[in-house]
Amino acid sequence: MNSFLQSDTVHNAAQIVIGSVWVFHGLYSKVLNGISRHRMIVEKILGAAKAGIATKAIGILEVLLGFWAFSGWQPVGRAGVQTAAIVAMNTLEIGLARELLISAFGMVILNLGFLALVWHWALFAPKP
Repeated sequence: MNSFLQSDTVHNAAQIVIGSVWVFHGLYSKVLNGISRHRMIVEKILGAAKAGIATKAIGILEVLLGFWAFSGWQPVGRAGVQTAAIVAMNTLEIGLARELLISAFGMVILNLGFLALVWHWALFAPKP
């Protein structure tokens, strides 16, 4: 018998949360410019001329990552991609646009918690 943290209910809820985080930040925050600070961070890193299209492109990739999470396909590979994406984004944001962050420390802690969920989900995914 599975423990509660390895139950199908918790696993399915985690899958929905993970996918939803990526879709929300990709679609609302970046593609629709719902949180303009995201575009401002990209502008600070890449310059004003490239910020609009780059922010939308990043957003579309995040939405695709969210749909990948919803699909349940290749959970360990997806966890690796999510980890690489978050580490890259956090490194660039802290290194080049720190003044635009609400809290660099808070962002890192929040993302470590998110990645803990991602990896727990990936490593304990039901086997076909």
